Amino acid sequence: MRSGMLRELRYLLTHKWDLCLVTLAPLCMIVLFSSMFYQGKPEHLPIAIIDQDQSELSRNIEKYVSHNAVLDIVAVSQSPDEVEKLLNQTRIWGYISIPAGAEQRLVQAKDAEISIAFNQSYFSVGNSISSAMLVSTVEAMADFTGQNYLQNKIPYIDAPTPNVKISPLYNPGLSYEFYLEPFMIPAILHLLLCCCVAFAVGQELKFNTTEQWLNQHSIFSALLAKNLTYVLIFTAWTWAWMFWLIDIRGWFVAGHLWLILLGQFFFYSAYAFMSSTVVLATRDLAKSFGLIAVYGGSSLSFAGVTLPLNNAPLFTQFWANIIPYTPYAKLQTEQWVIGSPVSVSLLPLAVLAIYCLFYFATAYFFLNKYLKGVKA
Repeated sequence: MRSGMLRELRYLLTHKWDLCLVTLAPLCMIVLFSSMFYQGKPEHLPIAIIDQDQSELSRNIEKYVSHNAVLDIVAVSQSPDEVEKLLNQTRIWGYISIPAGAEQRLVQAKDAEISIAFNQSYFSVGNSISSAMLVSTVEAMADFTGQNYLQNKIPYIDAPTPNVKISPLYNPGLSYEFYLEPFMIPAILHLLLCCCVAFAVGQELKFNTTEQWLNQHSIFSALLAKNLTYVLIFTAWTWAWMFWLIDIRGWFVAGHLWLILLGQFFFYSAYAFMSSTVVLATRDLAKSFGLIAVYGGSSLSFAGVTLPLNNAPLFTQFWANIIPYTPYAKLQTEQWVIGSPVSVSLLPLAVLAIYCLFYFATAYFFLNKYLKGVKA
């Protein structure tokens, strides 16, 4: 098997485009997404305030909003039409509307009729500014009621306003770097891995070099050597990226690191053997890349990471349970973020191992079938 892996490495060293796929392409992806999420979460998102009340309450709301690092007030206007125009031009992402008489209604224990609108077509940005505007507005109203109104009207009575504490677990800073990047990098690298393995196996079939590939080795060891070469390369790239995220950026592993590393090895192996299976079954690289794009390219969307699977259609749930990325994402979340016991993550690890065995067995079957056809 060692000689088979050395043969594959020599092939990569003599074919510059294949070498780029396992060196420059992963490096560029890691640098690109690490830079994209480096800031953690978006800040200074432009919003506007429609202030038709011109009161102490509206000034207090403006003060609290301006102190929120997520938001940046680019316009304060009395004209709703002007603000709506800015929203339609995507120059702002949302606005707070303070109608005339809002302060008077608030102190009379009536609905102040303050409203918040935001652009939800950009999901992440919409969620960020909606939460920030809501928190800032509520804090400003509570501060106005306690400090500006009740203190002046009833100076000798301490009447604190009620507070509800909200604590986000496992990612208190709501950092996109810690939420998205650990899923994006494996999702992209496993797709690159699939393309490399598919092309490597396809080249053997295209140029009729299967005898040289086997070279007195068993089908088992030859197939394993070719796939493991790429699995180890992309696993090493993933470990290098994890070193950056954990040791340099400081996102420590709450659980067991060895479980994540073992899960990554099974994860990449499963997709490598799947690619070999597809190529050996179709014997057509164009069809193979199409099937790999559908199966591997949909991993992030169907794994329940960015889009929830609750109440999803039956087909969506079925697809989520036939891709190796789903148990890997679960294992990574349990061990990296939550710090679950080892026993909890043994199930997704076992599922990944089953995927490896299944796809290796199917690749072995189709390679053996192909060799029998060539000999016949």
